[in-house]
Amino acid sequence: MRWLLALFCLSFVVVSQASTTVTLDGKTIDKVLVLKSAHQLQLIADGQPLRTYRISLGKQPRGAKLMEGDKRTPEGFYWVDWRKVSDRFNLAMHISYPNRDDTERSRREGVPPGGMIMIHGTPDTYDYPENLFHTLDWTDGCIAMRNMDMREVWGLVPDGTMIEIRP
Repeated sequence: MRWLLALFCLSFVVVSQASTTVTLDGKTIDKVLVLKSAHQLQLIADGQPLRTYRISLGKQPRGAKLMEGDKRTPEGFYWVDWRKVSDRFNLAMHISYPNRDDTERSRREGVPPGGMIMIHGTPDTYDYPENLFHTLDWTDGCIAMRNMDMREVWGLVPDGTMIEIRP
């Protein structure tokens, strides 16, 4: 009898996990593309952009991140590897920066590469309303977007999704 209960629970878990795959227009997001110069984040499925969002970048938006504290957003290929609810920035999805190339470059230069690069929402308090941030490059190197856009991206992009950040 216990094995029957275990089988039932296991099949419920498998079915419930399969139903959590979210699609957009019937397509699953397989890549996040960030175009820094255009201040855009695109959700890509089958090589085609399905959604485009306006983003804010690090305070020094030109050029790839070179070291910790330079206020630049990295450039290259990464993964969305975990997420959290943030008191400061609402929802946040971590990017796997630094990658191997970033780590080798920082080792050659003798500088720390930095880390904790995320795609996240914006503060929204009485003192710092969300609209103050939407058109500025204000982060320490992260990719920020309006909270309503971040909620949509959060629901559509699973952990493990590739993110490409271009100049």
